[in-house]
Amino acid sequence: MWQLFQFPLCPFSRKVRLLLGEKSVGYELVRESPWLRRDEFIDLNPAGQTPVMADPTSGILLIDSTAICEYFEETIDKAALINGTAVNRAEIRRLVAWFDTQFYGDVVAPLMYERMEKRLVHRMTPDAKILREAMKRAIAHLDYVDFLLDHRNWIGGATLSLADLAAAAHISVADYLGGIDWKGHEQTRRWYAGLKSRPSFRPMLAERMEVIAPPKHYDKLDEF
Repeated sequence: MWQLFQFPLCPFSRKVRLLLGEKSVGYELVRESPWLRRDEFIDLNPAGQTPVMADPTSGILLIDSTAICEYFEETIDKAALINGTAVNRAEIRRLVAWFDTQFYGDVVAPLMYERMEKRLVHRMTPDAKILREAMKRAIAHLDYVDFLLDHRNWIGGATLSLADLAAAAHISVADYLGGIDWKGHEQTRRWYAGLKSRPSFRPMLAERMEVIAPPKHYDKLDEF
């Protein structure tokens, strides 16, 4: 069986897990805290980042969430998630990259550093100014998601795609860390509620990062 090296609040691992769930690919979760820089993990991925997928039986090693998602999209026919015309597929990939770079850099990364890494690793208190700025940027990003959903059934187009999974992965981590203000984002709220109700999403909502509790609405399907 595949092994997925990850930790509960890794948005890139969450993206992979959602794709694997939609495609019904079995795997075993292996907890990895990349900030510990374990020698055994560095041997698997010299970059020292999650996610990493390994198949001990075949010896296949997959590194980087984009590469992992593309691998399973190419090898598993069920539930195509980069689909449609060449133009449609390019738009899906654009949006995946947007969430993995822009949304992550503006919102998720500062929230994770201030509210997770500082507490777990450095034993420091978060910087309130940085948190406020990240939450302000989150509002602007959700405005864009609202705009997309005003014109499409799903974020990437007419059907569920990897763009939706990437968006949900990053938004879910930001929401866990209290960085999302849902007021005024009804389109995105309804879309996200639908994603949360999918079988591929439910296991993640039950997981918790040690000493960091999410808001009460986090795992509720109809509360924000």
